[in-house]
Amino acid sequence: MQRVSAEAWDVAPLPAVISKDWQVPAVRIEDAPRFSYRGLHLDVSRHFFPPSFVKQYIDVLAAHRLNTFHWHLTDDQGWRIEIKQYPLLTQVGGCRRETVVRKNFNPYIGDTPAYCGFYTQEEVKEIVAYAAARQITIIPELEMTGPANAAIAAYPELSCEPRRYEVITRWGVFEPVLCPSEETFAFLEGVLDEVLSLFPGRYIHVGGDEAPKNMWKLNPVAQQVIRREGLRNEEELQSYFISRIERYLSRRGRALIGWDEILEGGLPPAATVMSWRGTAGGIAAAKAGHDVVMTPTSNFYLDYYQSDPATEPFGIGGLLPLEKVYSYEPIPAELTPAEGKHILGAQGNVWTEYIATGAHALYMAWPRAAAVAELTWTPKEQKDYADFLRRMGEDFRRMDMLGITYRIPDVEGLPKAVAAGTTSLRLELRSPHPDAAIHYTLDGSEPQATSARAKGAFTVRIPPQGLVVRVRSILPDGRMSGVQELKLGS
Repeated sequence: MQRVSAEAWDVAPLPAVISKDWQVPAVRIEDAPRFSYRGLHLDVSRHFFPPSFVKQYIDVLAAHRLNTFHWHLTDDQGWRIEIKQYPLLTQVGGCRRETVVRKNFNPYIGDTPAYCGFYTQEEVKEIVAYAAARQITIIPELEMTGPANAAIAAYPELSCEPRRYEVITRWGVFEPVLCPSEETFAFLEGVLDEVLSLFPGRYIHVGGDEAPKNMWKLNPVAQQVIRREGLRNEEELQSYFISRIERYLSRRGRALIGWDEILEGGLPPAATVMSWRGTAGGIAAAKAGHDVVMTPTSNFYLDYYQSDPATEPFGIGGLLPLEKVYSYEPIPAELTPAEGKHILGAQGNVWTEYIATGAHALYMAWPRAAAVAELTWTPKEQKDYADFLRRMGEDFRRMDMLGITYRIPDVEGLPKAVAAGTTSLRLELRSPHPDAAIHYTLDGSEPQATSARAKGAFTVRIPPQGLVVRVRSILPDGRMSGVQELKLGS
């Protein structure tokens, strides 16, 4: 099978370490994280990233005191981990014939090259050891009960409707799910036997999200299991499915974690929940005595746009600026202090439907993942967004030294609105990046390096017909922030 070359992911070599004498005054530092779980996720199923990039990703986690790497290894669009007992998982499931171009679903437009890639078990062992040396635990995710088209394409007998399947080439939610047969459970236990030998951490993530149940409703095997186990519906059948896996993991000293859909139909006794569809799932799980990792789309889906989509790389949609990530409080007010102890922490998620290169993945993650790191480490009462931005100045320079692509932060100081009738406005703009120059225009055009530069405070006169102020920061190497806009006057 043809594997995509490493060059496709823009992997930058790490620079040589700079020799320098460091002097630190004699001090005593007392510090500890607020939460035990401080995580960042990477989806390698939709787009595959080579081991060199995964190590680089882990390096940046470690530099920001994040301690958990959630590795999304399987989905409808690709199976990315070698399983020796089931070689077709990577030979067939690790390769899709093409990939949809942007959002051209109807009519469908796909690119032509086959898209293939997976990690050998030796590569996985090396990455796990690399992470452990940096005090980072890896949680592997293998989807159960769906999305599972990549696995079903390799082994159609896992489906409730055995026929020819293909690895999905577009994005979305698809009908085929794993059939709750004894053959399926034997397959999953065989897969997990090998996975457990590779990942020594406590948790195995089983997904459990976005699994349509229409095929179960029509399938004799699924309906027989419902009758045999005294289940009321397909939601309880999913709970039965997840509970079977949870018992298997428990016998081997491991724990199950899954997306909040595993709450539907009843939660296995020792399961931990990742609450992504808002906070309701996390609240319900914590009240029932289950541990929870908070990762709601509203604050932690780092594939969302960071600013005006017109000034950002093409993406899935949504809007999640840096400040909104930082503002999140992981322990919901609805929980009592005792219930709040079940909130283990929080996690940022990087889904890669529209993220095809390492440079783009880093751009989407940073600096928003730094906000995840701070809000999971720092006591609630000590959080200070302005101080966070100030300290990020040096962090940007460190990431430059490491060759890490990140989004240039937006300009600060532009008001969101101005009172009607205002005839002049004094602006004092600033950038969190210490090396950035701030440029602006007053005619609505996009600021460039040749546009007027803001140095210190200045005053804008507002004519009767009004005007549009647009600002952005630009680094010496030409990298730019997004554009912010303020409309003044009529």
